Amino acid sequence: MSVVGIDLGFLNCYIGVARSGGIETIANEYSDRCTPACISLGSKTRAIGNAAKSQIVTNVKNTLHGFKKLHGRAFEDPYIQAERAKLPYELQKMPNGSVGVKVRYLDEERPFAIEQITGMLLAKLKETSESALKKPVADCVISVPSFFTDAERRSVMAAAQIAGLNCLKLMNETTAVALAYGIYKQDLPALEEKPRNVVFVDMGHSAYQVSICAFNKGKLKVTSAQFEQLCAALLSRVEPPLRAAMDQREDIYSIEIVGGATRIPAVKEQISNFFCKEISTTLNADEAVARGCALQCAILSPAFKVREFSITDVVPYSITLRWKSSYEEGTGECEVFSKNHAAPFSKVITFHKKEPFDLEAYYTHPHEVPYPDSRIGRFTIQNVVPQHDGDNSKVKVKVRVNIHGLFSVANASVIEKQNIDGDHSDTPMDTESSSKNQGKDDELVCKLVNIYTPCNSEKNEETENTASGDKQDHPNQPKAKAKVKSIDLPIQASLYRQLGQDLINCYIENEGKMMMQDKLEKERNDAKNAVEEYVYDFRDKLCGVFEKFITEEDSHKLTLMLEDTENWLYEDGEDQPKQVYMDKLQELRKFGQPIQERYMEHEERPKALNELGKKIQLLMKAVEAYKNKDEKYDHLDPAEMEKVEKYVSEAMNWLNSKMNAQNKLSLTQDPVVKVAEMLAKSKELDSFCNPIVYKPKPKVEPPNNGQAKANGEHNGPVNGQSGAETKPDSAKDNPQQTKPHGEMEVD
Repeated sequence: MSVVGIDLGFLNCYIGVARSGGIETIANEYSDRCTPACISLGSKTRAIGNAAKSQIVTNVKNTLHGFKKLHGRAFEDPYIQAERAKLPYELQKMPNGSVGVKVRYLDEERPFAIEQITGMLLAKLKETSESALKKPVADCVISVPSFFTDAERRSVMAAAQIAGLNCLKLMNETTAVALAYGIYKQDLPALEEKPRNVVFVDMGHSAYQVSICAFNKGKLKVTSAQFEQLCAALLSRVEPPLRAAMDQREDIYSIEIVGGATRIPAVKEQISNFFCKEISTTLNADEAVARGCALQCAILSPAFKVREFSITDVVPYSITLRWKSSYEEGTGECEVFSKNHAAPFSKVITFHKKEPFDLEAYYTHPHEVPYPDSRIGRFTIQNVVPQHDGDNSKVKVKVRVNIHGLFSVANASVIEKQNIDGDHSDTPMDTESSSKNQGKDDELVCKLVNIYTPCNSEKNEETENTASGDKQDHPNQPKAKAKVKSIDLPIQASLYRQLGQDLINCYIENEGKMMMQDKLEKERNDAKNAVEEYVYDFRDKLCGVFEKFITEEDSHKLTLMLEDTENWLYEDGEDQPKQVYMDKLQELRKFGQPIQERYMEHEERPKALNELGKKIQLLMKAVEAYKNKDEKYDHLDPAEMEKVEKYVSEAMNWLNSKMNAQNKLSLTQDPVVKVAEMLAKSKELDSFCNPIVYKPKPKVEPPNNGQAKANGEHNGPVNGQSGAETKPDSAKDNPQQTKPHGEMEVD
């Protein structure tokens, strides 16, 4: 299983993959590492990526691009209403109030949710990854702009689910760039008194494109100064985010810029002038985000062992909880996550309640959020009842910003008092809280339990937070004659504009149907292209290599047939089922195959004939040598050699008769003997004759008589001794004690 990082850009997408050799960027079927974020829907199929971009002009209303900015927004959003006038395709309000698109697909008007559109793009990127890596791809990390709100992030997560991807993390683009930067800049200069920061400026979404057309009016010249003056409104948007960054960071060490717009000289100049520093371009401005996401995916995946990186992300906007209070019929609220709070992070909050209650989460400062609706969602804590003695129940609620930057009420539990050994004393469950809560049955205990762990320890964090919350609540509380029991409470979450799982499942099913339709259409087009290719190829060969192998009359008929087929392809055959094209191709091959076979037989026959003739000659020479009493073959069985002689003679007669008949035919006639028959005959000769003719001679064993004498005569002196000293006298007296050759004892 492979892990990939996906830079889901506004204009283009990139795919990074972690391999043993490092991080690579994958190329698509066009050998391009950049895949346009573009989808074109047609009457038969969809085009996604590079193929869709070419249809922006030819299929304007049904070609979608720039749709990333529509994620998680309501149709009535003023931003959406302003964008409607600029987009060439039509927007439509979806049943849940979100924005969708209306296009013509399969010859009918159809609405698509933005999650479906992005799901199509992600499915294409998944297919590209699997094609390049030759293995399945499921786990991934997907980039999102750091300013994306909760609703926008949930929308992208739904799109990943529709595409069949398991998104391990939605990663802020700036964080991905910082992680990629860490790959190249592992050894920064030693820090002095205060840490020096590196600012990453991502200008990928401020790019502008200008197209100037002059219709027979001569050339239009625009200087750089004039062009920048025309773009002044756009260029003025560069400085505000830089100023906001400076308000939160000090002691800037260096500035690294990424994104397509950083190639614009005016943008680079503005950034450099603002920080009064030279800007750095260490990273690939286009691929840094994808590479950072791929590294993060490898860190999160158990299949990879990666050097430790310290990754701390932040909450982009402060988040507040609000609830109804029965005290003086008012409302209570508390900011649970401040701006730039570390993430992922969990907090445990204690409430004192007698009945179910709602928690409403929203962004604390709406003017800071590039989104008209500051609400995140409503969470209902259910099954809350008073204690047995009528007191408030102690309810612990854990709120969390997870690895994707999504806020949720993770769980809630009630602490129930239980008496011991029949002791019915009314010992308060929380002395400190009880003293403060006189008349305030829902006051929030502001001594919250805060625990942060790195993003790759998510599962461990859940357990630690719960345990820590129980231990740290009131360490100085005196022991009471009561034990407590924690009971989980159900939570009903209502997140604004979030797609329900049933709807997501429906979208997944629809995506599967569209993918099948694309596959069938591709097969249909391939069948059509095969007919067209056959027509062009065979027509050229009829006037070339095939010309000698067909009569003039048949050539004329076949040429007319090919011309008729070509005309049919562009008229009645323009849009036919796959089987029709397959039948048409089969019909053409019925007439063309014999011609092609005659050509191929003529080309390959000399080689096959030569090989078979050589084998027959070699075997005949072996038989002749055997008859002449050649000692090389004197060990062979006469009966078997007689069979070989007969077999070779029959093969030679077969070959001569076939070739004599073949030589009488013209090139326009089908061959009498085919190359395959010659190869088969050659194989038969090898299998029958070779084991007999090339049978090895048996080894001759030397005689045993006189072996000891031979050993004595041939063994020479040992270790400088004379021949007389080699064998002691006792050996002469008792020849039976003489050791055989190779076992002589030497002092």
